[in-house]
Amino acid sequence: MLLLASVALVFLTSCTSNTLPVEEMHSKNYGQRIKFLIMHYTGGDYQSSLQELVHKNSVSSHYLVPESHDKTYLEDELKVLKLVNENERAWHAGSSYWQGRTAINDQSIGIEIVNGSKCERLPQEQTELAIGQLLLDKKLTPNQICFFPDYDPKQIELLIELSKEILKKNPDISPTHIIGHSDIAPQRKNDPGPRFPWYQLYQAGIGAWYEKETVLKYWKLFDVQMPNIGLIQQALHRYGYGIEETSELDSQTQAVLHTFQMHFVPWKITDRADEQTVATLFALLEKYMPEQAQELLARYEHELALVKTTNTILIKNGQIDQAFPQQNRSSRALVNDRAIFKSYQGKGEIIIDNQDAISADIFINGEKLNIADPLQAYNSYQYSLKKRTKNGDNTFKIENVLPEGASVNITIPYPVLENQTSKHKQRFIKIDTLIKDDIEQGFPGAVLLVLKDGKIIKNTAYGYARKFADGGELLTAPVKMTTDTLFDIASNTKMFATNFALMKLVNEGKLDTSLPINHYLPTYRGAGRDLRTVKDILTHKAGYAPQVKFFTRDNNLGPKFFSHDTNKTKDLILTQVPFAVGRSTKRMYSDTDYMLLGMIIEKITGMSLDLYVEYDIYHPLGLNNTVFNPLQKGFRKNQFAATEIHGTTRGNRVSYENVRTYVLQGEVHDEKAYHSLAGVAGHAGLFSTAKDMAVLAQALLNRGGYGNKQLFSGKVIDQFVKPDDGNGTYGLGWRRANNGDRKWHFGPYASGSAYGHTGWTGTVTVIDPEHDLAIILLTNARHSEIEGDEKDYQFKGKQFETGNYGSVISLVYEAVLDN
Repeated sequence: MLLLASVALVFLTSCTSNTLPVEEMHSKNYGQRIKFLIMHYTGGDYQSSLQELVHKNSVSSHYLVPESHDKTYLEDELKVLKLVNENERAWHAGSSYWQGRTAINDQSIGIEIVNGSKCERLPQEQTELAIGQLLLDKKLTPNQICFFPDYDPKQIELLIELSKEILKKNPDISPTHIIGHSDIAPQRKNDPGPRFPWYQLYQAGIGAWYEKETVLKYWKLFDVQMPNIGLIQQALHRYGYGIEETSELDSQTQAVLHTFQMHFVPWKITDRADEQTVATLFALLEKYMPEQAQELLARYEHELALVKTTNTILIKNGQIDQAFPQQNRSSRALVNDRAIFKSYQGKGEIIIDNQDAISADIFINGEKLNIADPLQAYNSYQYSLKKRTKNGDNTFKIENVLPEGASVNITIPYPVLENQTSKHKQRFIKIDTLIKDDIEQGFPGAVLLVLKDGKIIKNTAYGYARKFADGGELLTAPVKMTTDTLFDIASNTKMFATNFALMKLVNEGKLDTSLPINHYLPTYRGAGRDLRTVKDILTHKAGYAPQVKFFTRDNNLGPKFFSHDTNKTKDLILTQVPFAVGRSTKRMYSDTDYMLLGMIIEKITGMSLDLYVEYDIYHPLGLNNTVFNPLQKGFRKNQFAATEIHGTTRGNRVSYENVRTYVLQGEVHDEKAYHSLAGVAGHAGLFSTAKDMAVLAQALLNRGGYGNKQLFSGKVIDQFVKPDDGNGTYGLGWRRANNGDRKWHFGPYASGSAYGHTGWTGTVTVIDPEHDLAIILLTNARHSEIEGDEKDYQFKGKQFETGNYGSVISLVYEAVLDN
């Protein structure tokens, strides 16, 4: 017993003196506890931050980094303050998630950075003003605004040194594990905010960032077809965010997008999944999680193929033209068997083509329609919607299609125009006065058409379609302008022929604007051509000079580029015309770009450009006065507004082979189109009336169709009219008002969403979806004397306000918006 007691005593003594014999054998089955480095801002000055982090029983952080020029910081030099040992748990993350892990406090080091960011509620009018001035950044909470000051450069230098030391000791903190508080709690937190210099940290070897070239690759891909919102949610989740795939742009998705943009695209915080944001996300995935990126891309391509297949075979006879109950159903029950359609108050109709149903409940704007009971199999029913429709978006839903398994096809046509000019004459007196005064002073003539909310509220002809004889003398009886006069619309051809065709082909899945041009025109190769995409020429960034004067031997490129033969001209464009500048180095508005686009349309469709647009676009809409080469198609010269008096000689100042010297009427003025491309070109050559162009404008305002004809979807319109990166006055071909940047064209009142184009002969179009407004001003401003010497000269008609567009457009907006 004594021996045992002695042994026990020795054992206890060993324990208390830390001399317990321990043999170490290192297991391979272990990991570092610290996985994440989390950045925060304090939202206050140094002393208030210290009080919050040290003395109050609430939150803490491992480190606090002070700020220069903080009156509450009394040290001479900035230095990091350590508040919690790294091997201890600080309370800085709260409820959080990142890359499948929760309880981030247990696995992270938190750094609080003194920064005076703050959030507060403002009255609604102040909120809108602040956002409009881009001074503040909107949070998700209504009327809550957050102020984000810049970070102190010395403070960031100190932060970088601290972060490097932490990373040396914690090798499991990978680049994508260096994140902000908002990344791990996007619906609760904003810190470290959009002004935190993530890229500067990345350059110092801290954190994740993307490669610009990879972003551009995905941007081009997604510019054609964006991934659906479900795929975007999945991509955000794979990168690390705590987001559920719901296939809806819900509040959680907006919160995560807001946070992602603050981190990686802080100059563009929209809470929306635009092409740049999603391209940045995929670029990050490709760099840091390549297998995840490949898996998501495979899903994207599969879903895109399904869309293209559907678009190729689907021909819609209205804005809604679909069988119900829908076949492809969402797991979210209340999103099925519903749709939205555009209409106007007191207008619209619905067509029910019954298959085998005996009853169905149909609702328009929440009101149930009274339809036949019972429905007869294979019968068609048509009902007016005039008692239920309103201006703008209207809702449709269908329920209880019986018996189970039965179906009905519902068609709701697009709105069509109604003439109400007689009701609105007094609204436009100022415009009438301005144009008539110009006519009295020598301006030739014009037709002005205005449509608003589905109604033509003005359609007026002024002056003369032709004033001069072939020799240049004034006619004793000038030809009056009428609302049926046809005009050479010049570069408006680019939009209302070429762009309409391109949009239709994109809608049908036959054209991808992100692909190289030689995907469609195989001989377009060499000298940098292989790099040019369809989008490059649509946005005038391919590098072509404004024009090549194929029609004369005296052109800048020499006699080799002289051509009065269509096939030769096209071959020169495909293989010989050089670039004036590098791709995307300088935007140069170029007719050559649209010549190429016309050729692409012809290649895809197997038809000449004029045949395709006339028979696939204009004739189905009942537009029989919108044509190329009208004098070859039964029209007479006296139906047209005349352009230049002395042909294309500029008052006998210019001469070349086969130059025209007579008054041009019914012949395209543009020399390249007339001589070098036989009157049919992507950049010029289309003739039309204001009435026909009004239908095309309304089709755009209708989001892609007119009556029972769909040309393209609203999504395609959005793709073509959205602002191009780097210059918001350009879309894909379309010119944009861009909040006043083109006042001379759109006037000062056009909304930011307004788009349109101009034409050299004196034509201008404005499409303003926000105001449901379109303005078509067609003039023959070039049918006027030319003033000046042999080199410096100008058309007299272009010296009038009517010929310079902006004043007339401004008065139209005033007449519409002020009444």
